[in-house]
Amino acid sequence: MSISKASHQSNDDSLTATDRIVQQIEESNYISRDLSWLKFNYRVLDQAKHIDRSIFDRLKFLAITSSNLDEFCTIRLGSLYNYLDYGKERFDYNGLREEPFRKLLLLETQKFYKDQNDYYVNRLKPLFLKNGFSIVSYNELSLENTHKVNDYFNKTIYPMLTPMVFDSYHTFPVLMNNRLLFGVVTKNANDHHNLQKVSFIQVPQNLPRFYEIPEDDVIQFVPIEEVISNNIHNLFRNVEIVSANLFRINRNGDFTLEESEDIESNFLEDLKRKLKTRRSGRVVRLETMEDPDPWMMRLLKIQWDLDEHNIFYVPKESMLDFSGLHQIIGHKEFKTKRFHSPDPIKPLNFPEHGTRDLFEVLKERDILLHHPYNSMEPVLDLIEKAADDPYTLSIKVTLYRVARESRITAALLRAAENGKHVSVLFEVKARFDEENNLREAQRLQKAGCFVIYGVGNLKTHTKLCLIVRKEEEDKVYRYVHLSSGNYNEATARLYVDIGLLTTKEIYANDVSEFFNVITGHSQPSTYRNLITSPRDMRIQLCNLIRREAENARNGIQAGVVMKMNSLQDKELIDELFAASQAGVQVKLIVRGMCCLRPGRKGVSENIEVTSIVGEYLEHSRIYYFHNSGSPKVYIGSADAMVRSFDRRIESLFLLDDEFLKKQAVNNLRYNLKDNVNAYTMKEDGTYVIKELNGEPNFNIHKEFYNVTREIVSSAKLF
Repeated sequence: MSISKASHQSNDDSLTATDRIVQQIEESNYISRDLSWLKFNYRVLDQAKHIDRSIFDRLKFLAITSSNLDEFCTIRLGSLYNYLDYGKERFDYNGLREEPFRKLLLLETQKFYKDQNDYYVNRLKPLFLKNGFSIVSYNELSLENTHKVNDYFNKTIYPMLTPMVFDSYHTFPVLMNNRLLFGVVTKNANDHHNLQKVSFIQVPQNLPRFYEIPEDDVIQFVPIEEVISNNIHNLFRNVEIVSANLFRINRNGDFTLEESEDIESNFLEDLKRKLKTRRSGRVVRLETMEDPDPWMMRLLKIQWDLDEHNIFYVPKESMLDFSGLHQIIGHKEFKTKRFHSPDPIKPLNFPEHGTRDLFEVLKERDILLHHPYNSMEPVLDLIEKAADDPYTLSIKVTLYRVARESRITAALLRAAENGKHVSVLFEVKARFDEENNLREAQRLQKAGCFVIYGVGNLKTHTKLCLIVRKEEEDKVYRYVHLSSGNYNEATARLYVDIGLLTTKEIYANDVSEFFNVITGHSQPSTYRNLITSPRDMRIQLCNLIRREAENARNGIQAGVVMKMNSLQDKELIDELFAASQAGVQVKLIVRGMCCLRPGRKGVSENIEVTSIVGEYLEHSRIYYFHNSGSPKVYIGSADAMVRSFDRRIESLFLLDDEFLKKQAVNNLRYNLKDNVNAYTMKEDGTYVIKELNGEPNFNIHKEFYNVTREIVSSAKLF
């Protein structure tokens, strides 16, 4: 913990409230989900500290931490406020009640925020000039450039601004979430009561964050807030401007307590209403430049029911909202200075990619794809060919997040126009992609696709595709794709995911049955190679762990290796604890939050936790069980979280091809071997960079481009 440890005394009465909180956290076998997430964002911030990266890539990671923190406040802090505002009782994993935990969580978030700003100001900003750009204030501009900026304000910005006054005649305006805002405090000399008023101005989000001024060897970027602040007098004629204060807010965007039980009733309209609620939900965090007007701050605290824990102050040398840096990071002038992925390699068991018809190859063998090291093109090719192919009868697919100009949805539209039966389960509740998903789903529906907008109050997170082709007179083939990743060709170049292409009947039967369950009212008796939720995923995974524990107790070699985004489910954690105590070696690769405390004497001595954070976002989920030397390996969409097991439609699939199983084993082996992107979780919940121990650097984000069949064939974990 970053809270200072108390020297615990035997007499509980002598402990301060802070001491008790620290003691309670340290004694728990579980790590707080939210505090663990903050540790993850520190690991992302660490990426901005790599001096071997260009300044643009370092700023990219800084911008990611800013977006991450916005989502954290909107959803996780928002969820906590659901309990506080609705008077619901809540205990965190470490046993803290809602109000003490709120203060602790905001204290830790404040610390991260300070570290983030300090690093930007002291370490990154001094590097700008020698890299060909600078972020300049209005007062630093030459006279000529000042005229340019003022002209830009008058012609472009000024017509878009709308001051919204709050006084006894005007209600408090609804200020937008995650938007730069000005609170302008004014006085009227003719007002005998000399009363102050505040007007709010929302900075247009469809304008660039910076006004660009190309010079001979440096591009000057002038923040839009500087342009507005220095011209704000144009909006307030004949009144005195007391202060102009830049700030920003995060609103509660979590709907957990508001979800309707009868969600089938007019669901689309309900979703649209909730999207509007996100824009006007309660404020949970207020960011402001340091030294704001105290009168305005008192007003905002009262209006939004905030205290100092919710207020985040930005140093004048820094900037509000680092995600605005993407304009500089992505600038065409710096294209050659940013990280570019190597060209993808061909899948190990599909070296003919690009020279043979995929439909024919899949009749011969299964193909395992590992993105971004393998291109997503085989999946896109399969769906695009099926859309135009006269032999294709139907396409069924689950969509969670799609690219803005999605080739997948374009192919599905063509398929429907070509008379194919197209069924799409489009998860319009995918967080922050709701509006794009809703728009795409309605396009598909209008084209004649059978569109299912989610299943009841469950979120459909599984990634499955089923293509049915009648290729001979009486011969029908079913082509199946199962994956951990979204059908999104943009993120497939940045996210590490794993997927299977197959025509095997054992998979086709399971997936066909699964589609009948999620689109109809079928209740399957059993699946052969699928584990699904909310049906039985938790119990099946726990049973597999129990089997390893039983083997260990009987003197048989046992082992569990799991790779996932997040580990939070207490029941599964308890099974891992029991397995550790039985002597099972448990190795966990958890990118983000991990609520399991490893290495605790008598509890989790045989459990180690690694986190991989680097150039690519680790997104694949792989579950390995030693099974007396005949490993069971599952891949799929599910993390080990309560929401994944109870409130989502998820699937994991068993690999049955021996070579593909070896590929997955090698995937885990490489992750455990990485000593460049890897962090080791300590018993106290902190993370340290993995030690080299005299070994050469091993960076999986490079090494996976060099994998061969020979390397895979020799892969072992235990």
